[in-house]
Parts: sequence; structure tokens; C-alpha cells
Amino acid sequence: MIGKALLQRNAFGLIWAPMAKNPQSSGRGPSQRQLRVGELIRRTLAELLNRGEIHDPDLNRMSITVGEVRVSPDLQIATAYILPLGGDGRDEALSAMRRNRYELRRAVTKALTLKFSPEIRYELDDTVDRMEETRRLFAQPDVRRDLDGNLDGDLNGDPHVGPQGDPDPEGWA
Repeated sequence: MIGKALLQRNAFGLIWAPMAKNPQSSGRGPSQRQLRVGELIRRTLAELLNRGEIHDPDLNRMSITVGEVRVSPDLQIATAYILPLGGDGRDEALSAMRRNRYELRRAVTKALTLKFSPEIRYELDDTVDRMEETRRLFAQPDVRRDLDGNLDGDLNGDPHVGPQGDPDPEGWA
């Protein structure tokens, strides 16, 4: 089987030549420019929402946190992850942000000097939910036992721990 290839013309006619690898699809994280533009958009959105510069009473009465903005490699699409303060009214906040997306995009473009105005998409930020789920998992007795390294439940199997579970200063291995 031949890998990705492209039919190219050279001095001798048409040949199959391997395609150049796309640097964005190699599994690496976002570029420095993506991170910088994402942070600028996040900060600008947060300021706009904090000052109430968007002419929507529903949006202005909510306190919305912009946790993160991820930008596509071509800087054409930005996804803003939002969450209302306290976590109540998530759907209302998301619908208000989506309803005012054109005005928000215009205000962000006006505040920033970018070559292109990125389309801003809005999603709910589930970071807090994932953190709570992780804490819940770590609090389970089976997981605690595995993390502590005590597979049989007693502390005497560890050479660093004394018989009462206190670190044994003389027995450090």
C-alpha cells in the first residue's frame, strides 16, 4: 500500500510523489499564535460582558465567565467556553450569547487588530463538572487504596511506613 501521494508533473512527465505533511495535523498542541489570539479574544469578551456593552438586557443581567477560547489553526473560528457565575442558568446564558454572536463578534473585531474577524462559537464550559467528577472518583475507597499503594489494606507492606502508619525515620529505603 502506498502512503498519501500526489500526482505531480516533472521534466520527465507525471510521477507519484509523497505529499508534504500538514504541520497542524501531527498531533501537537495549538501554536503560539493560536494561544495568543485565543487569550486576546477571551479577555476582550470578558471585558465586554463585564461592562455590559452588549445591548441585550438578558445578557447584561447575567454574570458570565469566559473560561477559555480555542482558535482554529487558520484563526477563522474561535470557540469560547462560557459559564454563568454560580452555574445556574447555563442554557439561558448560552442562548443569549448565541443570540448576540454578531454583535459580540463586531465588538471583538473593533477592539482587536486582526487580519480576519474570527467566527465566534459558544459552548458551555464543563471544566468544573469534570473536576468534580475527578474528585469524586479519587474519593472512592478502591481508588484511594490503589493510589496509596496498599493493595491488601495494611500499611506494613510499605518500607517507608512504620507499624502505626507513621513515616519510619530509620527505615527509609
